Amino acid sequence: MEKLFLHVCCGPCAAYPLEFFNKEKPSMELELWFHNPNIHPKSEFGRRRDSLAFLAAHHGLKVDFSSAYEPEAFLAELALSPESPDRCRRCYALRFEAAATEAAARGHKAFGTTLAFSRRQKHELIIEEGRRAAEALGLEFYYEDWRPGWQRGHEIAKSLGLYRQNYCGCIYSELER
Repeated sequence: MEKLFLHVCCGPCAAYPLEFFNKEKPSMELELWFHNPNIHPKSEFGRRRDSLAFLAAHHGLKVDFSSAYEPEAFLAELALSPESPDRCRRCYALRFEAAATEAAARGHKAFGTTLAFSRRQKHELIIEEGRRAAEALGLEFYYEDWRPGWQRGHEIAKSLGLYRQNYCGCIYSELER
């Protein structure tokens, strides 16, 4: 695999994975894609988008911001099952289905996600939903457990002055805080 379509949730969660690829897989060509209809409110969406744009520029990478702030479909989809872990599974599925579709349309053979950096995410569900979305379109789901780099990622984010959030982004998570 020489190219990877990488779904990116935010700058801080991408900091360590980008360093990882630079050091461990320097020949890997990355295409960064920001698609996160779960993020609420609009100001939070903007802060995460801008943080990622800064990080990508710092690495000399481009990032495709797939959509504007449009939480309606996400909220409608999760309204019937707003409790974790059901909502998290559906949230991953929505984003990974979109990522797989976009990756396939752009000719990629695999996609991955920076959600695999966070110790707060549900990795078993990430793997299940990532594989399901990939297999549906004949792709591979690239999973790397970046949690061992948690502290390093936070150091990078802090040194670059990236906005660091303390919830996943969805309104349900915000309410649980």
